[in-house]
Amino acid sequence: MGVRMKKNLFKILVTVFLIFALTACSNNAKEEKTEDIKTETGKSEDASKEESTNDKKEKIRVVLDWTPNTNHTGLYVAQAKGFFDAAGLEVEIMQPPEGSTTALVGAGGAEFGISFQDTVAPTFASDNPMPVTAVAAIIQHNTSGILSLKKSGIDTPSKMVGHNYATWDSPIELAIIKKVVEDDGGNFEDVKLIPNTVTDVVTALQTDIDSIWVYRAWDGMAAEVAGLDTNYLNFADYGIELDYYSPILIGNNEYLQNNKETTKKFLDAVRQGYEYAIENPKDAADILVTAVPELDPVLITKSQEWLAGQYKAEVEQWGYIDPVRWDAFYAWLYENQLIEKEIPAGTGFTNDFLTK
Repeated sequence: MGVRMKKNLFKILVTVFLIFALTACSNNAKEEKTEDIKTETGKSEDASKEESTNDKKEKIRVVLDWTPNTNHTGLYVAQAKGFFDAAGLEVEIMQPPEGSTTALVGAGGAEFGISFQDTVAPTFASDNPMPVTAVAAIIQHNTSGILSLKKSGIDTPSKMVGHNYATWDSPIELAIIKKVVEDDGGNFEDVKLIPNTVTDVVTALQTDIDSIWVYRAWDGMAAEVAGLDTNYLNFADYGIELDYYSPILIGNNEYLQNNKETTKKFLDAVRQGYEYAIENPKDAADILVTAVPELDPVLITKSQEWLAGQYKAEVEQWGYIDPVRWDAFYAWLYENQLIEKEIPAGTGFTNDFLTK
């Protein structure tokens, strides 16, 4: 082999080597750059895809009326069981503000909230009603009433006469007490009204309180857990006008108008949450306690088991609002001068967003 040929071969080999080396360096640089990007962003391609999917979820805020309790279980079940996720929703369950939940929803501070038919009555009877609408009944019937120790003998409303009653001094509250007492033949003026400063119903009934308005699913069950022997007078048993909806799920009117399909998806997921709680009260109670560890698991389980038969009661469709009962309560309020203006029939609620 001649010298020139050797030199040429040597040049070719050097060139090939340089090309190979440069290619390898280039590939390594690309890989390092990719790794650097992953390191800098903290996200792989799969993570980015997952985030993109989450970004597409529609965000909804729902504000509670009070600290979390078994009225709210369906929301927490829908969250934990993935019913909201399956509907493409990212739902934030918010604690109640210092002011009114109804006012917050009306102002657009949350898309949905938990309220009560009696609570929203004054705004529907005003010249400038709050722009909210009830879209579902969380519990089918009014489950509030009067609780007393059995030894007090208050087994009918008229027997509240001569005993004290802890009052919030609310006009609607007192009118309801007056109605049930006088319809039963008693004189409301002879019921001793004392300011309601009760923070613990079980303790209060064992000290200086004879009778008190309670929600049976909560304080009524607390009394049972404590082993108290009590009488309970259920308001709904004393007239259709007292079987109002308590609590209800309300929505912001503008949101409802502009997001009809999303509202239906949200309510369908909530329905699944409450129906799961109906069928699985013990598991639903565990879900609520897991979400809110400060709750008493014994009370929550007892309350959940009782409410399992109340969320839907006799109706087939969770959330259904009976127009007759809704209107009867508002008509009674107006007849008794408890609201400023008459509320037209059908005002303030809709069943249009409910699913079965």
